[in-house]
Amino acid sequence: MSDSVVRWQPLRDMITLREAMDHMFGDAMVRPGGEEAFGAGGPAVDMYQTADDVIVKATVPGLAPEDIDVSITGDTLTIKGEFKEEDKVEKDQYVYQERRFGQFCRQMTLPTRVKHDKAKADFENGVLTLRLPKAEEAKPKSIKIKVK
Repeated sequence: MSDSVVRWQPLRDMITLREAMDHMFGDAMVRPGGEEAFGAGGPAVDMYQTADDVIVKATVPGLAPEDIDVSITGDTLTIKGEFKEEDKVEKDQYVYQERRFGQFCRQMTLPTRVKHDKAKADFENGVLTLRLPKAEEAKPKSIKIKVK
């Protein structure tokens, strides 16, 4: 059994406490009330590639397809929308208010060039699915090796 002596460094613990306090106050100031439901700047998004397409799925519960705007500029995909408040309820009547209302805009860089004019968008059960066909130059190409 090995006994070792560890030197106590009180400042090391104080720095950790300070970082924890900075983190706590930083979170409170940056995200006041509810952005964690949609992350910073919009809905949760999955993006993946197949051999022919880039697939994007965005979770937008409570929105109708006409409340969502999708655009592609260069290699940037933008999803915009607005959650509208249904009923006017006074602030002092609320017990909880966690649902988010207002506009959102989510932008992401596409991993490869796509054919903008061939893109398809489907909306089902609060999930927006975009199928973006890859440009021909972005698709993998096989090269045959000749034996001499």
